[in-house]
Amino acid sequence: MQNEIRQSILTLENQSKITMTGVERVDSFSDRMITLTVNGRKVRIEGSKLRVLAFSEGSGNFSASGTVDGVRYLAAGGRVGRLFQ
Repeated sequence: MQNEIRQSILTLENQSKITMTGVERVDSFSDRMITLTVNGRKVRIEGSKLRVLAFSEGSGNFSASGTVDGVRYLAAGGRVGRLFQ
Protein backbone atom coordinates (compact mmCIF):
# COMPACT_ATOMS: atom_id res chain seq x y z
CA MET A 1 0.00 0.00 0.00
CA GLN A 2 1.31 3.41 -0.99
CA ASN A 3 1.16 6.44 1.35
CA GLU A 4 -0.70 9.24 -0.37
CA ILE A 5 0.27 12.79 0.61
CA ARG A 6 -2.69 15.12 0.44
CA GLN A 7 -2.39 18.82 -0.14
CA SER A 8 -2.93 20.69 3.12
CA ILE A 9 -4.35 24.21 3.19
CA LEU A 10 -4.87 26.11 6.45
CA THR A 11 -7.19 29.13 6.60
CA LEU A 12 -7.62 31.28 9.71
CA GLU A 13 -10.46 33.82 9.66
CA ASN A 14 -10.35 36.70 12.15
CA GLN A 15 -8.59 34.47 14.70
CA SER A 16 -11.99 32.83 15.34
CA LYS A 17 -12.54 30.18 12.66
CA ILE A 18 -9.97 27.75 11.33
CA THR A 19 -10.35 25.39 8.39
CA MET A 20 -7.84 22.87 7.13
CA THR A 21 -7.67 20.34 4.32
CA GLY A 22 -5.58 17.18 4.17
CA VAL A 23 -6.42 16.16 7.75
CA GLU A 24 -6.12 12.42 8.35
CA ARG A 25 -7.64 12.35 11.83
CA VAL A 26 -8.57 14.37 14.90
CA ASP A 27 -6.42 12.88 17.68
CA SER A 28 -7.81 14.83 20.64
CA PHE A 29 -9.72 17.98 21.43
CA SER A 30 -10.69 20.18 24.34
CA ASP A 31 -11.80 23.78 24.67
CA ARG A 32 -8.10 24.81 24.85
CA MET A 33 -6.33 22.51 22.36
CA ILE A 34 -7.08 20.41 19.27
CA THR A 35 -4.53 17.88 18.02
CA LEU A 36 -4.70 16.68 14.40
CA THR A 37 -2.67 14.40 12.17
CA VAL A 38 -1.91 15.94 8.78
CA ASN A 39 0.19 13.96 6.29
CA GLY A 40 1.64 11.89 9.13
CA ARG A 41 2.63 14.92 11.23
CA LYS A 42 0.99 16.24 14.38
CA VAL A 43 -0.56 19.70 14.36
CA ARG A 44 -1.73 21.47 17.54
CA ILE A 45 -4.27 24.26 17.51
CA GLU A 46 -4.19 26.23 20.76
CA GLY A 47 -6.63 28.81 22.07
CA SER A 48 -9.78 29.17 24.11
CA LYS A 49 -13.40 28.12 23.69
CA LEU A 50 -12.31 25.86 20.82
CA ARG A 51 -14.98 23.68 19.28
CA VAL A 52 -14.73 21.21 16.40
CA LEU A 53 -17.41 22.15 13.87
CA ALA A 54 -16.83 19.46 11.25
CA PHE A 55 -14.41 16.76 10.18
CA SER A 56 -14.66 14.40 7.20
CA GLU A 57 -12.14 11.56 7.21
CA GLY A 58 -12.94 10.81 3.57
CA SER A 59 -12.22 14.30 2.23
CA GLY A 60 -9.82 15.44 4.96
CA ASN A 61 -11.77 18.66 5.54
CA PHE A 62 -11.72 20.05 9.10
CA SER A 63 -13.15 23.17 10.71
CA ALA A 64 -13.25 24.60 14.23
CA SER A 65 -14.28 27.80 15.95
CA GLY A 66 -13.18 29.69 19.05
CA THR A 67 -10.27 32.01 19.76
CA VAL A 68 -7.18 30.65 17.99
CA ASP A 69 -3.95 31.73 19.69
CA GLY A 70 -1.50 29.48 17.87
CA VAL A 71 -0.93 26.63 15.44
CA ARG A 72 2.09 24.37 15.92
CA TYR A 73 3.47 21.67 13.68
CA LEU A 74 5.49 18.90 15.32
CA ALA A 75 8.68 18.74 13.27
CA ALA A 76 10.65 15.59 12.51
CA GLY A 77 12.77 14.56 15.47
CA GLY A 78 10.22 15.74 18.03
CA ARG A 79 10.84 19.48 17.78
CA VAL A 80 7.90 21.84 17.62
CA GLY A 81 7.80 24.33 14.76
CA ARG A 82 5.61 27.36 15.25
CA LEU A 83 3.39 28.69 12.52
CA PHE A 84 1.57 31.34 14.57
CA GLN A 85 2.17 32.59 18.10
